[in-house]
Amino acid sequence: MKKISELLDAAAGSALPVIRGIDDSRLGDPTPCAEYDVRALAGHLVQVVVNFTALGARHDTESGAAADAVTGDWRERFGEKTDALVAAWAAPGAEEGTAGARGFPARTVGHMVLGDLTVHAWDLARATGQDFEPDAAVVDELGPALEGMAPKAREAKVFGEPFPVRDGASPFARVLALTGRDPDWQPPRA
Repeated sequence: MKKISELLDAAAGSALPVIRGIDDSRLGDPTPCAEYDVRALAGHLVQVVVNFTALGARHDTESGAAADAVTGDWRERFGEKTDALVAAWAAPGAEEGTAGARGFPARTVGHMVLGDLTVHAWDLARATGQDFEPDAAVVDELGPALEGMAPKAREAKVFGEPFPVRDGASPFARVLALTGRDPDWQPPRA
């Protein structure tokens, strides 16, 4: 079983080129997450990384609306923040016990951020016309982890209803569908 920090490092390695590839002219474009445009989803992902870094280090998370994280050299800061995320989850004991106010097992919390980092990187890549290929070990870990979380995640409106996938769909397409996404989503044509 791979450590969460190793998986997060691989997921960040797949996400960072997507973040760096987002042109400012695309920030208002729609994403597979209907409630977010590219700017809002990128800002949400930055906040996710910050909050789960705190959870990995057993600190309180920031609550309330975050300031616009998509300003200045935000793409470079995203890389720094994912480095901090990996470091927090690589610390001795990070995967032991519970994390967060809800007392979830720490490894489950690690799976949550792994899922967000990977799936939202795909969302952003799809929305901005970029390629995205997640790390195979990350996908192998996410499949069963998100399957176990799915009922509660749907109850909390974090996941949509599962999207039907064709026979022979890739493991990552199945992960996307599990979260309620259409793995074949394309941005609307102008």
